Amino acid sequence: MAKLFAIKPISSCQEEASAEGAHTLKRSLGPVNLITLGIGAIIGAGIFVLTGQAAAQFAGPAVVLSFIIAGIGCVFAGLCYAEFASMIPIAGSAYTYGYTTLGELVAWIIGWALCLEYAFGAATVAVGWSGYVSSLLGFFGVRVPFNPTPSLALTVFGHPFSAKVDIFALCAIIVVIAVLVLGVRESANFNSAAVIIKVSVVLFFIGIATIYAFGHWSHMLANWHPFIPPNGGRFGQFGWSGIMRAGSVVFFAYIGFDAVSTAAQEARNPQKDLPFGILGSLIICTVLYIIVSGLLTGIKPYTALNTAAPVADGAAAIGATWGVVLIDIGAIAGLASVMLVMILGQTRVLYTMAHDGLLPKWVSSIHPRFRTPWLVTMAVGVLVAFLAAFFNIAFLSELVSLGTLLAFTIVCLGVWLLRARHPELPRPFRTPWVPLVPIAGMVISLALMVSADTPAKIGFFSWLIAGLLIYFTYSIRHSKVQGMAAEVTQPR
Repeated sequence: MAKLFAIKPISSCQEEASAEGAHTLKRSLGPVNLITLGIGAIIGAGIFVLTGQAAAQFAGPAVVLSFIIAGIGCVFAGLCYAEFASMIPIAGSAYTYGYTTLGELVAWIIGWALCLEYAFGAATVAVGWSGYVSSLLGFFGVRVPFNPTPSLALTVFGHPFSAKVDIFALCAIIVVIAVLVLGVRESANFNSAAVIIKVSVVLFFIGIATIYAFGHWSHMLANWHPFIPPNGGRFGQFGWSGIMRAGSVVFFAYIGFDAVSTAAQEARNPQKDLPFGILGSLIICTVLYIIVSGLLTGIKPYTALNTAAPVADGAAAIGATWGVVLIDIGAIAGLASVMLVMILGQTRVLYTMAHDGLLPKWVSSIHPRFRTPWLVTMAVGVLVAFLAAFFNIAFLSELVSLGTLLAFTIVCLGVWLLRARHPELPRPFRTPWVPLVPIAGMVISLALMVSADTPAKIGFFSWLIAGLLIYFTYSIRHSKVQGMAAEVTQPR
């Protein structure tokens, strides 16, 4: 039993972080790249889609409070991530942090949960991206010569099976995978350009909505009343329980800031730049989310916001129909960068797990020219394409949130434990007010997990069980940490 909780030495992680050569990841990311990487992952489906849906179905105008609660939880977790990232600047993110504090089994569970966050999240975003592309083409009257979501009929074990294959989403994933294989610098430049476009569009919406608000203040106040709609008689249907339920939904909007830590081995000065990238991107996006959600619920009644493009609809509602095109373009750029960063994060976590022996060696194979983990990048692309084609978006988004919240909880616990066990270790960035900050991060994350929908919880635990089967049939027998432990205990 003890070997299941074998801890990876921090010294070993630090040696990996300092390694250089043709078989290591290329260090080419500066502080601006890292902060745009975080913004690129965060601003996407959450602000362009989930804001309106959460307001209409669960919280009303109080969705602003849902964003604040989720944002505070992320800030607590982000402070813990920043300390770990500065201490252990390698690509594994929460997986590595768990390995060094809570042991191998917990690390595997985190790594497996991160697959929900990154791969499933990228699939969710890919379908949303396709919808905005179709909307933009339709606005200009462009008709494609084929159906972008043709039905596919199959027979599986004698039973008929049908699904829709989203061709636009598949094309987007192919382009993103190609960019990621070519190199991390190229990926970062692509992401930076997309971030500039989508942040400009978000600021544009804030600008026109603010101008409208000053001229129609009574209309805004009427739509904000009641700020917290009364509960409808069951948990999550407005009231304070609805605010928490909406918090678990809009939490998807914050997913991605931790992807900055997965690029640790590609940062030029990780000890200094990683905390800057993690916390900077998180704070910027939290402020934007709160402002957008407040203005959106003032422009239109919250009951009318349950649409596929609530921000674009909000612009149209105040007469800025020409702004719909800009918002569609911003959404397309925003969702493209989210896909890129999520797949980047997924491949770096799997790369580190394979480096530890928990996954097959080919997963950590580095391209000799581009110095990227090219094989696993293409494999993840196939998985994301499959998920985007065949699975329900709403269900996937809640699974993604649950996987991320579990990772956040364990990272917060890990910082607390490591402070108690090894207070002497150098920490370029120190989380303030330990253990209060880690405890607060754990409490908020667990509360949001409890508030999730029951089918999503069932799917989440089924995913974890599948991961444990892989661990006990393959990973535990190939673990390098287990091998080192066996050598130490062998009689001489």
